Amino acid sequence: MIPQVRQAVLEKQAEVAKALGHPLRVAIVGFLKDGEQCVCDITEHVGAERSNVSRHLAVLVSAGVLGWRKDGLKVFYELRTPCVLKFLRCIDEVLREKTARDAALLKALG
Repeated sequence: MIPQVRQAVLEKQAEVAKALGHPLRVAIVGFLKDGEQCVCDITEHVGAERSNVSRHLAVLVSAGVLGWRKDGLKVFYELRTPCVLKFLRCIDEVLREKTARDAALLKALG
């Protein structure tokens, strides 16, 4: 059995991973790699409805991945912890390795 405090940490880790578990949210995080952006620019970049983007931004904020600030009528978002980009690069490496393994298997099948 996992101690209660450790269980709470695991749940929070899973919450962050889950927040990154949607293609639109991954696209948002990638877009914010160069700094903060307003909702209007994020929406245009990902090509989705503003209401949909806002829901995904709320998930990322709730998980602690993004921070935000309001300037007049505009809302700007930024990566709270840019190290999340390393996590996404690690996922890319997993995909490269898996693809290479799958290609080797297909080659072996002839």
